[in-house]
Amino acid sequence: MAMTALELGLRGAVVALFLVVCAVLLLRYAAVHRAAHLGAAMGAAGAAYAISTAPFFPASSFGWSSPFIAFAMGSPVIFWLWARAMFDERFALRPWHAAVWTLLAGLGVISHNCWTIWPDLAGPCGRALALATIAFAALGIAQIPKGWRTVAATARGRILITLVIGIGLQMMFAASAGLAAIPTRSISLSAALALGAFALISIWMMLFDPPESQPAVAGGNGQAARGARALAHAGPPASSQAALNHLRHLMATERTYRQEGLTIGVLAVKLGMPEYRLRSLINDGLGHRNFNAFLNRYRLDEAKAALADASQAEVPVLTIALDAGFQSLAPFNRAFKADTGLTPTEFRRQAIAGQTADAAEIVRSE
Repeated sequence: MAMTALELGLRGAVVALFLVVCAVLLLRYAAVHRAAHLGAAMGAAGAAYAISTAPFFPASSFGWSSPFIAFAMGSPVIFWLWARAMFDERFALRPWHAAVWTLLAGLGVISHNCWTIWPDLAGPCGRALALATIAFAALGIAQIPKGWRTVAATARGRILITLVIGIGLQMMFAASAGLAAIPTRSISLSAALALGAFALISIWMMLFDPPESQPAVAGGNGQAARGARALAHAGPPASSQAALNHLRHLMATERTYRQEGLTIGVLAVKLGMPEYRLRSLINDGLGHRNFNAFLNRYRLDEAKAALADASQAEVPVLTIALDAGFQSLAPFNRAFKADTGLTPTEFRRQAIAGQTADAAEIVRSE
């Protein structure tokens, strides 16, 4: 009884975690990432699975429990679609995808609810469901090579790959246990623990990037030069070079870095590419250690140009910082000091004094 109570408590926590996953995906990422809705569907399916496989969940009933069964048993199709959206840039949802999900969900409802009413029907449906689950789990894992080169280049991408493999293997294990007639109770607690681990990893991944209000210090001039050289001379494939050119146009010409609340997801939408590919482009193609360092490079360069402009000598430092895209003065001061070794006021004083001395030297030489 104590173990049952522990498992029920654990499953309740798992359901809450998956609901958090759904909320974060829908509220934070739905507008900027094409896989967000499928990820939220995965979270809902995980919650439904945690509920429908819990002790004392009613069986042989076509009542209120059927939607939970349908969502849980249709999760392999959602997993496959989600993996495709994450790793395959050409993926697009089609109407027949919904038909496949409906078929698998229907098999799940029949196999779960018909054991006492029509056992001759429930048995074949259950075996077909298990085989289909293994197939779709394998198909989901098989999507990884399509985006391996770009996804595996970042720590976040490697965690994503581990998560996909873990979910797929868990689905295969549960389906194989059903085919082998292993009692559900013997693997119930381990399944709940695995679900909890997947939910925690998902939440951690979604909150992995530092918030935009927390400035990441940009690299020094050497790093900027390396990024510029990579942009101009690295000679990447044509598709990557086109993406780099588009990114350079957005940042240098349109000055997108000034946009308030700019995130890597928003910028990825502007570029028409998956977030993981943009992250790889920034880290590997341009040499920046993270997205905020990339933004701050442009913001600091604009601020330094304005501070060194004698015609803007009376413009407050705060105004220059806000115009460059910083949200407040304190983060700007920290990032500026880390990049130049000077405060903005000291930098302005030295720059204008140097210009004055140069002008005086020119007058004397004439």
